[in-house]
Amino acid sequence: METPENEVFRDSIATINEDGKRSWLYPKKPSGKFYDYRKWVSYGLLAFLLAAPFIKVNGNQFIMINVLERRFNILGFPFWPQDFHLFVIMMIIGVVFVIFFTVAFGRIFCGWMCPQTIFMEMVFRRIEYWIEGDRGKQIRLDKQKWDAEKIRKKGTKWFLFALISFIIANVFLAYLIGSDQLLKYIKDGPLAHLSTLISLIIFTSVFYFVFAWFREQVCIIACPYGRLQGVLLDDKSIIVAYDHKRGEKEEGRALFKKNEDRAATGKGDCIDCFQCVHVCPTGIDIRNGTQLECVNCTACIDACDSMMEKVNLPKGLIRYASEDNITKGKKFEFSARLKGYTAVLVILLGVFAGMMFLRNDVEARVLRLPGSLYEHKGETIISNVYTYKLVNKTVVPIEDISFKLMSHKGTISLVKNDGFDIQKEGLAEGTLFIELETGAIKSDKERVEIGIYSGDDLIETTTTSFLGPRSYK
Repeated sequence: METPENEVFRDSIATINEDGKRSWLYPKKPSGKFYDYRKWVSYGLLAFLLAAPFIKVNGNQFIMINVLERRFNILGFPFWPQDFHLFVIMMIIGVVFVIFFTVAFGRIFCGWMCPQTIFMEMVFRRIEYWIEGDRGKQIRLDKQKWDAEKIRKKGTKWFLFALISFIIANVFLAYLIGSDQLLKYIKDGPLAHLSTLISLIIFTSVFYFVFAWFREQVCIIACPYGRLQGVLLDDKSIIVAYDHKRGEKEEGRALFKKNEDRAATGKGDCIDCFQCVHVCPTGIDIRNGTQLECVNCTACIDACDSMMEKVNLPKGLIRYASEDNITKGKKFEFSARLKGYTAVLVILLGVFAGMMFLRNDVEARVLRLPGSLYEHKGETIISNVYTYKLVNKTVVPIEDISFKLMSHKGTISLVKNDGFDIQKEGLAEGTLFIELETGAIKSDKERVEIGIYSGDDLIETTTTSFLGPRSYK
C-alpha cells in the first residue's frame, strides 16, 4: 500500500538521508521562556543525580543500584535480596506512574527529566555552542579544512567531552558498587583494582560515544519509550502540538510579507520560517503532527513564539495542547483511562506501604537440616537439628543475639556462638538444636514459633517445622 504524499515523512527518520546514511543534525541554540524553565529543572536534577550516591540517610546511601549483589537503596531505604519483591513492586509503580504521565502529558519525561536529554542538551550541547558557536558556525566549521582553528576547537571540545564522560562514569559506578567502595578504590589507586579500572574505561567510552556521536539516535532508535508513547497517546493527551487550524487556514502556510493583511488573504499564521525545524534536537518538523522522534523539549514553542512576536501575530501557534483542544476546542479532562491508571497506582502504593510497614530490620530463616530425622534424648525429649541464617539490614551492629521458643515449652541450643553479634549489613549463620518434651508434640510435623532476641528485646519471629514420632500425636 502506497503512503499518502502528506505522510511520506513517516517512512524514515529525520536523521537518515535519502542514501540511508546518518544525517548529522545542527540544532539552533534554543532560547525563551520554556528553555529557561528547563535549565532550572535540569540543573536541579543534575545536582541530585551527581550527589545522590554520596548522600547518606541513617548511614545508608541515598540511592544505590547494586545489581550484582542484588542490593538496592532507594531514598535511603535498603532493599536486600530477601526484599526483592518490594523492589519489583516499586519498579512496577514507577512504570505505571510513567504510563500515567504519558497518557496525560505525552513524552514530557523525555524532554524535561530524562538523564540522556539533560546531559545532551544542558551539558554537552552547551559546551559545543560555547566552543564552536551556533548552528551556522558549526556547519561552516565542519566544512572547513583541518587548520589550526578547527584542530583547537575540535580538540578542546573532545577533551572536555571525554573528561565529563569520565566523571559521569565514576558517578555511575558509585550507584552500582556504592560510593564508599568507589572512594576506597580511588584512595587505593587504579592499579590496585584493575577490573574496576577496566569497567570505568568501558563506561567512559560508552558515555563518550553516546554524547559525542550517537546523540539523538538514543531517543529515536535505542529507547523503546518513543514507540511506547504511540500506543499510549490519544486525542486527549497534552503534547507539544502545532495548531494546524490556525497555522494553515484556507490558503495554507506562506512567507511573511510586510504590511500584509493575512486574515484577508486567508493565509495561515505559519510564516514558513523553519525556525521550529532548525531548533529541534531530533530534526523533525513539528508541523507534520505527532511523531515518535518528538521528545517534548519545547524548543520549537520558544522559537515559534519568538517569530510570532516579531511579526505581530498571537503566540501559541505551537503550544502544549491536545488534538481535541486544537480541533474541537475541548479543555483537558480526567478521562476514564487516567482514572483507571490512578486506581492501579493507588492500589500499588497501598500494597507497597503496607509491605514496608511490616518489613523488619532483621531477616530470619530457620530450616531443618536437609535429610535429618528427629533424635530421642532420654525417654521424654525429642531433638531436631536446624540451620539458621540472620541478615542485619541496618547500618548498626545488633548485639547479644539469642533464640527462644515462643509456641512450645522446650529449649534451643546453639552449636556455637551463644550470645553472638551481627555486624552492620552483615550475615550470621550456623546450626542449632530444638528440644521438646514428648507431651508437647501433638503431630508428627509440629509448627514451632521461634523468637530472635537482642538482649531482652524481641527483634524478629519465625516459624519452622518440628518432626516427631507418630505415636505422640
